[in-house]
Amino acid sequence: MSRIRSVATSAAMNRRTLLAATGAVTLSAGIGYALRPDSEAHAATTGTGESAVAVSRQAPAAPLAPYERGTTLESVAAPHSGSGGYRRLGDGPAWKRVVRGDLAAAKSGRADRRTALAAFVQFTDLHLIDVQHPLRLEYLRTGAANAWRPHESLTVAGAVSLVERVNALRGAPVTGSPLHFVMTTGDNTDNNSKTELDWFLKVMSGGRISPNSGDPRHYEGVQNSGLKLYWQPDAALRDADKQRGFPHLHGFLAAAIRELRSPGLGLPWYSTVGNHDALPLGCYRHGDSFLAEFAVGGKKLMTLPASASVALRAAIKNDKDPKGTQLRDLLKAHARQLRSVTPDESRAPFTPAEYLKAHLDPAHTGPGPIGHGYSQANLAAGTQYYAFRISDDIIGISIDTTDPGGHYMGSIGTTQLRWLDKTLSDNKDSYAIVFSHHTSKSMTNRRTDPAHPSDKRHGGEDVVATLAKHRNVLAWVNGHTHKNEIIAHSAPNHGSFWEINTASHVDFPHLARIIEVVDNKDGTLSLFTTLIESAAPHRTDFSDLSQTGLAALYRELAFNSPGRSTELAGASRDRNTELVLKKA
Repeated sequence: MSRIRSVATSAAMNRRTLLAATGAVTLSAGIGYALRPDSEAHAATTGTGESAVAVSRQAPAAPLAPYERGTTLESVAAPHSGSGGYRRLGDGPAWKRVVRGDLAAAKSGRADRRTALAAFVQFTDLHLIDVQHPLRLEYLRTGAANAWRPHESLTVAGAVSLVERVNALRGAPVTGSPLHFVMTTGDNTDNNSKTELDWFLKVMSGGRISPNSGDPRHYEGVQNSGLKLYWQPDAALRDADKQRGFPHLHGFLAAAIRELRSPGLGLPWYSTVGNHDALPLGCYRHGDSFLAEFAVGGKKLMTLPASASVALRAAIKNDKDPKGTQLRDLLKAHARQLRSVTPDESRAPFTPAEYLKAHLDPAHTGPGPIGHGYSQANLAAGTQYYAFRISDDIIGISIDTTDPGGHYMGSIGTTQLRWLDKTLSDNKDSYAIVFSHHTSKSMTNRRTDPAHPSDKRHGGEDVVATLAKHRNVLAWVNGHTHKNEIIAHSAPNHGSFWEINTASHVDFPHLARIIEVVDNKDGTLSLFTTLIESAAPHRTDFSDLSQTGLAALYRELAFNSPGRSTELAGASRDRNTELVLKKA
């Protein structure tokens, strides 16, 4: 497979690619390139036009020295003392790198031969949460302690700190080469709320954010409800979480909704949609007018009998209520238990078209590209998948695995699957990295898309089979499960690739992942994965309610969240790795 793409011989030629071929257009080192909305080649994002076109970029500057500082190769947040109750965090031991030869043997001397092809950062499952949103299901905690998390009001502060970490990185930790871009693989928001979408775009591109809705002066939600079911940080009430050792922090709620500032990423960033971005509460299809009106209204349910909580949670988990009918009936049945809150139209659910328009808004372009992968072609076609050029050697493909029919598990339609197959074929002379929200294991929802009932839905096994047909596929990078897991996929006589699933930034451990692609010059390639935490210090200070102090507290509260899974960090083979592949 030739690794050198000639722009002049690409399938689609237009003025932009002609300029690139003649050297009139170049891209600076470390910057990914998305096919622009005004490019004819961008029709590839809709599945109706040409495939993505390579664009020249300048050779990268001399690489920096490899480093570990600021990554989990240096240190990881870990409990500082004690074995029960509320535990304080501090600097813990580093996670060492593991070489995985599942798909190809690692050959000696490769470190002296390797050449960097690309490097980027993956964010996933930020779950920026409007905790005062009337539709939130906090009351499910009466049936399960982990149905509500005490740190949820600090998601924005935590995400801003993650942006600060990426901005402080010197480059890629193994090769020292520049980072090309950041890709977020979905569940950027939590309630499919316009407030959260605005916060997400400002976190990524920069701006001032007030993580508050409803009353602009006061918090109105479960954490000042007086209910012992929830942590009441400002009150002396001995609630269920304080009985577990959670602190009394006067001024916490005022600090949590106080305006903060995101510097925005210093790198171009791209976006992939997740089920919490596509569906109200991440599991209900659009279309119920009662739920849409309830979202912006002045009533909120904060507690529920345990039996009703268990029943509703089971209906969601078992995909028994994709339209939200059971939720609607429950809210009506408990009308007398609803508490008054301040109505807010900005809490309205957003449609897929509104999601695209928000990304295309020039106010949110930040470091680029315009639309962050999405284009006017996507908007016209009603699609949320696209291809983009990472470097001369590698193409990126973002697919939409959300199911408009409802439920939090994923699938993909035949039209999109064929587009994926064609895009990979049309770019057979480039390596490919595919991005999605759902994993191969979590694509089990084949519910019909109401808007396209004849478009058959496909599960994860069909996506794996499609990717395995193409020997240029290196990796499938995704999220959704909130757990680190790396799977080797191998198919006889076909392609082998790595599936890289990364933990979230809402459930502990709060992580993102740097991925570097290198040519070992010995018939193999390596993908280096390095996990990073936010820039917030591991140690917290309960008297520090500054933006940085809240980001540190966000992590520690998440560690202590009752009922949390302790398996999300994965095994050492799922964390900092070198993943070896044979060159096609």
